[in-house]
Amino acid sequence: MSSTPPAPAAPHRAEIEHVVRRLLYQRLGQPLPRSARAPRPLIVNVSARHCHLTPQAVETLFGRGHQLQPKKWLYQAGQFAAEETVTLIGPRSRVISNLRILGPCRDLNQVELANTDAISLGFEAPVRASGDIKGTPGCMLMGPVGFLELPQGVIRAAPHVHMHPDDAAFYGVKPGSFIHLRVGGPCAMTFDRMLVRVSPDFKLEVHIDTDEGNACGLTPGTPCELVP
Repeated sequence: MSSTPPAPAAPHRAEIEHVVRRLLYQRLGQPLPRSARAPRPLIVNVSARHCHLTPQAVETLFGRGHQLQPKKWLYQAGQFAAEETVTLIGPRSRVISNLRILGPCRDLNQVELANTDAISLGFEAPVRASGDIKGTPGCMLMGPVGFLELPQGVIRAAPHVHMHPDDAAFYGVKPGSFIHLRVGGPCAMTFDRMLVRVSPDFKLEVHIDTDEGNACGLTPGTPCELVP
């Protein structure tokens, strides 16, 4: 079976609010705040533990010819949480069941955990940018029809922001540089090393893990801003 291309997505609520806010300030004749001048609204999402797999790994775990099936389309175009999950076996023989696979398939296998997950399983997982897996711990994955031993690939994903080139130009940053993320609310804090990733295919979105999201008390209504 092949995955079905995503249907045209309705605008995200934050995108609609961004346009309305900009029009309201213009109508009132008031200067636009920086957040309203930005090309796109800022979306901050918590990325729960998950893995990325190669087509060969998917076949090993789920059977010959198997392809990932979308369960939920994500904010970035073409990215989805798959119906399929695997069991992750750590060095202490402790397991995480139902570890979600994110699609589409990639050219390397990678497991992304929060620090709490890593400690519980017995991993010394370093903070790395996605794809930088050299020298990282390996693990065992179990699927419905097979096992897969990864010699490396277990990381804690560095907090990062996806940017379109227009966003990068607005904030004055380049791919691989860092920007601050200021989070408001009762547990207000600032992330000082938000890794910048830039692509014409990206929409402006920050990814932090569950530990980081819990630490700053992130909710859909929490005010956030990027600070160059």
